[in-house]
Amino acid sequence: MSGLAGGDGTVVWTDRFLDYTWTPEHPMRPARLEFTMALAQGLGLLDGVERLTPSAAGESDLLRVHTHDYIEAVKHAQQPPGPTPTDPPYGLGSADNPVFPHMHEAASVIVGGTLAAAREIAAGRTRRAVSIGGGMHHAMPASAAGFCVYNDVAVAISWLLDNGFDRIAYIDVDVHHGDGVQRVFYGDPRVLTVSIHQHPATLWPNTGWPEETGAGKAEGTAINLPIMPGTRDPLWLRGFHAVVPGALAAFRPQIVISQCGVDTHREDPLADLELSVDGQRAAFLAMRELADLYAEGRWLAVGGGGYGLIRVVPRAWTHLLATALDRTIDPATATPPEWRERVGEYAPMVAAPETMGDGADTSYARWDGPGGGRDTGDERADRARRALDISVLATRRASFGLLGLDPEDPRD
Repeated sequence: MSGLAGGDGTVVWTDRFLDYTWTPEHPMRPARLEFTMALAQGLGLLDGVERLTPSAAGESDLLRVHTHDYIEAVKHAQQPPGPTPTDPPYGLGSADNPVFPHMHEAASVIVGGTLAAAREIAAGRTRRAVSIGGGMHHAMPASAAGFCVYNDVAVAISWLLDNGFDRIAYIDVDVHHGDGVQRVFYGDPRVLTVSIHQHPATLWPNTGWPEETGAGKAEGTAINLPIMPGTRDPLWLRGFHAVVPGALAAFRPQIVISQCGVDTHREDPLADLELSVDGQRAAFLAMRELADLYAEGRWLAVGGGGYGLIRVVPRAWTHLLATALDRTIDPATATPPEWRERVGEYAPMVAAPETMGDGADTSYARWDGPGGGRDTGDERADRARRALDISVLATRRASFGLLGLDPEDPRD
């Protein structure tokens, strides 16, 4: 396998994930999953890897998070006639969440995939499992939201809490705030939710402020780091490493769950961060390392957002699969010609990427405390660094003390 090394982990996959199909014009299209698996196969990444085929989640599973009335509404939903409503009952039938045939069944398979990954890890049959079909982090207990019908991650966390786990760390690196998962566990001290997302003043769902830290006995177990539009790899990684490792070290999780949305990419049409595939790969590797450090290697990774169907999602999530399997792919590795031809037929106006990376620099300067960053004379870069450091300090001051950490000490 050219450009590959190593081997480990479990991949959860079924072609039924492709049934989660909204409308032809909708930005979330199953092609992104199809082309990811095709790219991984074309690189030989999945050679010798046994894939775990999930079943659909049952109603008892969905009821861990969702109300009975909402589940019934999903089962019997029909698209309202006439103009698309802005606020339909249960969020079903809006522009973001149009009703599609067999929606309940398709969404239940997504939940089943993440549950299957959780069960494999809980049973000790694998340390790492990845389901790129999952990551529907916006779904609320009684409503669909943000392209998400059922909250597969929240269901899996609930199941893990009933099956031997009482310290679960959830890390969300999607460009949008992980609001649905945070909502479900906002008062549960057994679950640490960490979300790094575009600043809520600039992007839907307009939540995820540093001051959202959890409720009651769970105060301090919701951590939110808002990132300003235009942020690139080095500053995003500076922020990640200023917040996430310290929080996990204090929380001591038994398992790390990562929502790996890749709509942070500079080419994503729905948001305004400027990460590269290389930076996203660096984030995946960092989360795997944190699971190794603090959770005996137990790591469950799911997909999420990402609407660069050809140039972004397939490469980024192939790196995610490689990270979970411990089969590193060099970003300089060429994409297979057959794969480029295949995606070219699907989108002839889009230039297929020729390598597995964007050639970006992912080196970063570690956060070194309040006022620690020094101006370089590059006004744009200095302004971006100051904005990032203000966010980091606000997040740490809001939550780190509640975890027994010093918000202003970069060693914590």
